[in-house]
Amino acid sequence: MKNYSKLPYFVLFSVIILVFACNQTNNKKGNETILKGSTTIYVDETLAPIIEDQVAVFENEYEAKVKLVAKSESETVNSLFNEKAAIAILSRNLTTEELKIFKQRKINPKITVFATDAVAFISNKNNKDTLVALKDVISFMQGKPVASIKGLVFDNLNSSTVRYMNSLAGINAIPEKGVFSFKSNDEVIKYVSENDGMIGVVGVNWLSQPLPAMQKHVDNVNTLGVKGLKSDNYYIPSQNNIAEKKYPLARDLYIINCQGFSGLGMGFASFVAGDVGQRIILKSGLLPVRIPARKFTIIGKNENDKK
Repeated sequence: MKNYSKLPYFVLFSVIILVFACNQTNNKKGNETILKGSTTIYVDETLAPIIEDQVAVFENEYEAKVKLVAKSESETVNSLFNEKAAIAILSRNLTTEELKIFKQRKINPKITVFATDAVAFISNKNNKDTLVALKDVISFMQGKPVASIKGLVFDNLNSSTVRYMNSLAGINAIPEKGVFSFKSNDEVIKYVSENDGMIGVVGVNWLSQPLPAMQKHVDNVNTLGVKGLKSDNYYIPSQNNIAEKKYPLARDLYIINCQGFSGLGMGFASFVAGDVGQRIILKSGLLPVRIPARKFTIIGKNENDKK
């Protein structure tokens, strides 16, 4: 065994510098670290409001600049495979087939679960019925007539909400009759707020954190209570109902980091999953993966109190 303790200090220092330089060479962004530099993150547009909040605080805390690109779920996933982006935020995990593609490229995606979201059903305030059975929505999507549903409204055909509901209904494409799509969750909320009898399908975060211009439209819709396939009760998508697994349309959220080096993808994921990021999740109305600890200050009694 070699005795490195006998090497001159300047030689040991040179070795350390060399190792550090090699690590920096592996960093494809050059000056990007886990908390410094710039990067691009693609996000499923259904999740955009909560991620925008996370990015704003992250950039304020660190010397980092994150360009957020909100796209449909399919476009966000494709951005990883065509190498437009190395970081994506989705409402689903990568499939076995997708992971195989990365493995062939010698990339091991770092996957972080950071919150639980929910798909919400909304209707116009003029509608007296604020309850809906999930089995009726599924039947309507399968092309069967349902007296209580005039039509379903989605954000766009490539969105995570469409994929999610198609999966529940066991169909590959939405029916041509009675199901409509727009370009964004805001458009769905606006349309439903102005049209009676329609049920909108949106990410719950768009209701809990609307833009100022959208507040009047959010105020004119009801969030429907949903009865699950194996339940006799109706539940709204509240944090408590999601935490207790009572609301039937909850889904986990994932940060998919394919950078392959210690860059902002790792730093941002750690931030979102950490105490500050989880507090932002909690405040947004979604369910964090871990409830942030609450700090209490215990003040002892003074001498006058003891008398």
